[in-house]
Amino acid sequence: MEGRIASSTSFSFVCLLFLFVSTFFSISNGIDTLSIDRPLLDDDTTTLVSANGNFRLGFFSPNGSNSRYIGIWYNNIPVHTVVWVANRQRPIADRSGNLSLTADGALVIADGSANSTVVWSSGSPAPALENPVAQLLDDGDFVVREARDINGTEEDESFAWRSFDFPTDTQIPGMMVGRRRLRNGVEHNINLTAWTSDGDPAPSQYTYGLDVEGDPQLLIWSGAEPHWRGGPWNGRWFSGVPEVRDMSDGLVNFNVQPDEITFLYNHQSTAILRWVIHHSGQLRLIVWLESEQDWNIIWFVPKDLCDSVSTCGPNGLCRPSSSPLCACLQGFRPRNPRNWGLLDGSDGCGRTTALDCRNNTDGFFIQRGAKLPDTSRSTVVPTLTLDQCRALCLSTCNCTAFAASNVSVAASGCIIWTTDLTDITAYQGGLGQDLYVRLAAADLGKYPKINPKQMKLNQPLLNLSQIRSVSESSPEKSRRRNLKVAIGVVLPLAIISLACAAYFVLRKKKRGTQLPQIAEKEDLELPLFDLSTIRDATNGFSMDNKLGEGGFGPVYKGKLGADQEIAIKRLSTTSTQGADEFKNEVTLIAKLQHRNLVRLLGCCIQGAERMLVYEYMPNRSLDAFLFDEVRSKLLDWRRRYNIILGIARGLMYLHHDSRLRIIHRDLKAGNVLLDKDMNPKISDFGMARIFRGDQSETNTQRVVGTYGYMSPEYLIDGVFSIKSDVYSFGVLILEIISGKTNRRVYQHQSNLLEYAWNMWKEGEWWNLVDKNIDKFSSEETEVTKCIKIGLLCVQEWPTDRPTMPLVLTMLDNTEDINLLPEPKQPWFASKVISSQDSATTHLDSGSMDKELHTELQGR
Repeated sequence: MEGRIASSTSFSFVCLLFLFVSTFFSISNGIDTLSIDRPLLDDDTTTLVSANGNFRLGFFSPNGSNSRYIGIWYNNIPVHTVVWVANRQRPIADRSGNLSLTADGALVIADGSANSTVVWSSGSPAPALENPVAQLLDDGDFVVREARDINGTEEDESFAWRSFDFPTDTQIPGMMVGRRRLRNGVEHNINLTAWTSDGDPAPSQYTYGLDVEGDPQLLIWSGAEPHWRGGPWNGRWFSGVPEVRDMSDGLVNFNVQPDEITFLYNHQSTAILRWVIHHSGQLRLIVWLESEQDWNIIWFVPKDLCDSVSTCGPNGLCRPSSSPLCACLQGFRPRNPRNWGLLDGSDGCGRTTALDCRNNTDGFFIQRGAKLPDTSRSTVVPTLTLDQCRALCLSTCNCTAFAASNVSVAASGCIIWTTDLTDITAYQGGLGQDLYVRLAAADLGKYPKINPKQMKLNQPLLNLSQIRSVSESSPEKSRRRNLKVAIGVVLPLAIISLACAAYFVLRKKKRGTQLPQIAEKEDLELPLFDLSTIRDATNGFSMDNKLGEGGFGPVYKGKLGADQEIAIKRLSTTSTQGADEFKNEVTLIAKLQHRNLVRLLGCCIQGAERMLVYEYMPNRSLDAFLFDEVRSKLLDWRRRYNIILGIARGLMYLHHDSRLRIIHRDLKAGNVLLDKDMNPKISDFGMARIFRGDQSETNTQRVVGTYGYMSPEYLIDGVFSIKSDVYSFGVLILEIISGKTNRRVYQHQSNLLEYAWNMWKEGEWWNLVDKNIDKFSSEETEVTKCIKIGLLCVQEWPTDRPTMPLVLTMLDNTEDINLLPEPKQPWFASKVISSQDSATTHLDSGSMDKELHTELQGR
């Protein structure tokens, strides 16, 4: 009997031993899956291997280091090459670590200490998984998913978490770079960050990714500053990477969707390629050479001085194969000729002749073979033809240039610049793209017409025909002509100089006892600050105090006394719109008092200085929260609803309750500031107009505002009224609810309004709502009501839109939303530009003197 028991015990032990050995060998020899009950230990044999054998995951130590990390590397390449690291910031000092999967689907790396300290975790997926597993896929992606899906689809939707969303320094085929909304609803930037050194995977200062502001473009950042710019995607290549110009042929997939702006590298050949951001700041394309059994760098940037951002400054042109390196664009000249003479063009160039928008005499010079200028502050209208784009630029007074946004088949789409043109490179050999630079007629006439087959650069050379005409004149005639010219020029200059000298002597005597004209002509009704007070408050206008910059000029934070924080808008001497805006705000906003309007504390008018002093808003502007993936989480529905109510009350005051009836004309998220309690305050009255009590509407030859917020009757015909502000408010409501800006394209629609209308019409309004708003919120009816009110405000015809008193009544009404009127279809931007004829009719008309204003945080 005892022998039978012993024999049975021995047999059980052998079975258990066999099971353990089988399990051990299965995890160390080809298994690709990690389950809850089987952690991955740090020894030389325990790893995961993808089913195709290409990738391996396990613990490793970098060259020259004993620290331990979890990483993924190529399995069949003899040179140990890591493509992903999990705990790059917190290595384990010894081999006691393990990687495990928790019951709710979180990956965890812990050390072997008594407390089992967690050094890295992927976080618990939302919603939680029933039976999670982690799997190393054939493309090198390490994913967490349901066990039932392990042999099913490889679609992104089946992954609760994936390493491809959190890369380190390497992009391999199938991996996205850009911004996308994760499964948990969070918008996430997918960037590569270089190792600190070859032996230290910790993040360095260099990051590579997609800047999604304006027209999305490739960037390498050094800290927060751009280090290299690859330009926007034009359908075939990135503008600043023309040597890799046929990427679209199965190599790169560029994707723009409401919840995603990404590109992925999708190389299908047998060659093993990878993109790496190196700790030197270089982006490298590296290929494995089987014959040499080593990696080879086949392309890298930056590679020359023109690859550094804005080497030749604003409106400068960098020429990699020329000397000197920098030239000015046609129609521009160096801002600092002395520095340019010393081969330093970083100050850039200024216009030779100011643009003349009102007389419609401006034209365009085609800079061929260019890397397009920085697009972070550009405006993109993908539905326009190139001719329509030209018309739009000419009708927009502060438009400085335009280009096609897509050249995949024929030039189409439209990029508009309204600021200085920075970081332009001129390429040779048919590379690059056409850039249409707006010039005054006088500057167009100074240069020969462009040969479309040959790029012409602006160089400070005397024309040979001019030299010939001078040399063929007789010496005597030349002397007589030169004497007449000298007398004709010098005598008037002398008179003007004497007059100027007398003026400045008199002005100097009067300074300090007399304010400039604006102070004499207007009853300012607000305090005047001394320049020295403002200078002290801003630490001498320190860059550390600078909050941002817009068309008016820079904005600074300051402090008066011990604790009063202020914001100062300083009129730029080069501002084209600031002088009028300054006078408008000084004479207007001082007369307004409401808790939902920003408070103007005073102004400074001294010498050439013009400054406005406001109460400081610590939370800056609404757009800084709405369109930021991290800060938008702070805006729950109750807070968003209160912001909508506050803006509505502020507009109600402007339109009906103040002693003046005021039309704001530039209401947008960037012009709504938030105080410390997140109360909204409408700001920036530089564009505002006063109406008489009996006046309902007026029109203007100068349409100003921000594209995407302007009502159709204002944008097309220059007609504005209180209903123009109501339209802008409706756009704001939809932006606040969706967390999306109206200045982008969503799901192949023209803009947010069309997307919102289609979602409402199809009964799928919840698709419009920001994922940061609880889907099962008790205020669901309130959200629906606000969407409906927003659509009522953006109806095409002004007579259909409600007034602000009615809007507030609807917002305060808690009854059935079916009692509200049904909205009619909004106006879509595509309607005015749907055909060449309509574009010519509307965009070339004299009334279309619009200005597309750039966004400014905290104006």
